Formats: sequence, C-alpha cells, structure tokens
Amino acid sequence: MWTFSCPFIAYGDNSLEYIAQIQGKKAFIVTDKNIVKLGLVKLVTDQLDAVNIKWQIFDEVEPEPSLNTVKKGGVAVGKYQPDWVIGLGGGSCMDAAKAIIVLLVRPDLEPDSIIASDTYNFRAKSRLMAIPTTSGTGAEATSIMVLTDTKEQRKIGTMNTECMPDVAILDPVMVAGMPPQITADTGMDVITHAIEGYMSTWGTSMTEGPGLIATRKAFEYLPKAYKNGDDLEARKEMQNAAILGGMSFGNSMAGLAHSTGHALGAIFHIPHGRTVGLFLPYTMEYLINGSEETTAKYAEIARFCLIASASDKECAKALLAKIRALAKEIGQPLSVKDCGIDKTKYEESIPGLIDRALNEAGSMTVTRVPETEDLGKIFRYAYEGKSIDF
Repeated sequence: MWTFSCPFIAYGDNSLEYIAQIQGKKAFIVTDKNIVKLGLVKLVTDQLDAVNIKWQIFDEVEPEPSLNTVKKGGVAVGKYQPDWVIGLGGGSCMDAAKAIIVLLVRPDLEPDSIIASDTYNFRAKSRLMAIPTTSGTGAEATSIMVLTDTKEQRKIGTMNTECMPDVAILDPVMVAGMPPQITADTGMDVITHAIEGYMSTWGTSMTEGPGLIATRKAFEYLPKAYKNGDDLEARKEMQNAAILGGMSFGNSMAGLAHSTGHALGAIFHIPHGRTVGLFLPYTMEYLINGSEETTAKYAEIARFCLIASASDKECAKALLAKIRALAKEIGQPLSVKDCGIDKTKYEESIPGLIDRALNEAGSMTVTRVPETEDLGKIFRYAYEGKSIDF
C-alpha cells in the first residue's frame, strides 16, 4: 500500500486571510529574528488579532535548526499550550515547528528521537500551520524535518507522517522581498527536490506528476524571480513550484544530491539549497552512467520541459546543460571550489563527507547506490568541477 500526503493549501493574493477561518484561542509562532524584523510576523499576528486568537512568538530558530533550539521551543510551547503551532519562515522555521509540536505532547523526547514509526497524536492538543517566506524548501508540504547536531557536526533527517502541516498558506506578500541570493539558493532547492522526487526509486505516478510540473515551472520562472523580485507572477509560480516539489520528494524521497549536499553543508556551513543544487548535475551524471533506464527517465523530464526532443542520451545531456546554465545565470557555484573552500581542508574532510552521505536515506533511493569509493570520487570531481566519467 502507498500513501500520498499533503496539506490543505491556501494560495495566491490575500491568502493570509484564510487565517480568519481557523478555530482556536491561542497560536504559537515558530520563526526567526529576521522574519520578525522584516515585519512578516506582524502580517500574521494582525490576522490572528482580527479573530481574537492570542499568540506567542518563539523567534530563536537559526539556519539549519539545532537540537538545542528545538528543545527550547519545546519547553516554551509546553508552557503556552496553544491550539495552533505556526511555522513561519524558511525551511528551518517550518522544520523546527514540526519537531516542536511533537514536543508539546512528548516533552520527554530528545528531538532526534522523533521517528517515522512512532505515534504522537499531537492533534488532540494542537494543529500545525506552515507559512513559507521563501520559495524553495517545500517544507510546507512534507513531514520531513532536517535538524542539526552541532556537537557532531551532522544533519539529522527524520520524518513522521503526523508532521505534515494541516494548512499551508502561500501568500506572495511573504516572498516578495526575498533578495536575489536567497531566491537563487532556494530556487535550486526546488529544482533538486522536483527532479529527485521524480527519479526516486520509491516514487510512483502520484509523485511524478508534481515533480514534472515543479521542474518546468522552476526553469521558467526562477530566472525571472532572480532578476526582478517585483515580478509577482514569477514569485507566485515559484511558490507553486516549491510546494509541488515538496509534494513530489516528500511522498517519495530525495536522492543522492541531497545526501552529498547535506554532508557538505553540515561540515562547511553552506546553505542547503546551494549545496544540493551544486551536487545535482554531478550525481545525475553518476546515475546516467549506470543505467539506460535512468537516462530515459531524465530524457522524459527534458522533453516535458521543452529542453530537447532528440535521443534519450542527448535529452539527458541537454537537461544537465540546462541545470548548469541556470545555476550560472543566477550566480550559483558550479563546483565546490567556487564556494571558496580550501582544497587541503576539503581533502581532510572527505572521509567525514562520505560517512555522512552513506548514512542519508537519499543514497539508497537511487538507481545506482554508491559505495565509499564512488562517493569519494564524486566529492573530488565536484571540487574541481569535473564531469563524472565513471
């Protein structure tokens, strides 16, 4: 038996007004200090005030939220006892909100002990809302949480199907002010989610559809949103692409670009979207080299996105070229070296990078499961910007 989960989605102009329809007395808003400073939290609290819902803000979430931060949020939410927990911000804030709402009913848990097979029943107390302020992570449409163990310098990817938000609100006013760099970083995350969700060996026809649409929309609208943040059509379509990408990989699984990208980000503290986008073409080359069937499936993406219409191999290569050209157009690194990482330090870190990548689920949901030697070569090739030839 397969299942497909997604939230109720309010999207488009004035979709924040949906908050007036929710039932409850108290809301606990999980966000970060920059979102508060930008005035985006006030847009939400104004809506809550209008329907006499009290609120409390927890604004201590940092990029790649740490286990300690989630534990602090768990203590705060336990004291407040809200009817709603609202993850407001980028993927970090939404992931933290998912973990925090579990701690509302299980304050005894360590955040990294949240697992897929357990039942928490937090909806007996509270419901979960996600309001993204970036167009990329797709966290508003997944039950996945990526947390950081700062002591061990590792990212912890976990999930529980209960942690799918009840409601996701995609209001373009929340993303209109995104600067070009964040637009680019999170936009590459969309493309990586969409392509890996489509290609996942755990995927089905239910997950392929959203992945294809998300990929085509992102190729079309990401350059426009990057070049002109005031292009509201581009902003709306990237919001839609992000949530569709989330539906795709969230119901199948991300792949090798996420495994390698997570490893790089954990050790060198580079934004998530930038790292997974960087590794996407390298890992695609690795998979293409291992299977004609995989090549044919990449070709399907290229044809659907109107990139090419030739042979499978030519179409797959055209898709790779499109990804690299887009990354260059929006100022993304094409190699690890482009990230400014010292080669000696990078070489020293490769055993740790390999170990982290091997322990990621995305290394198992691909058509060519890598072992230690191949992962080491992928990391080294990506540093130099060398195409994968093995």
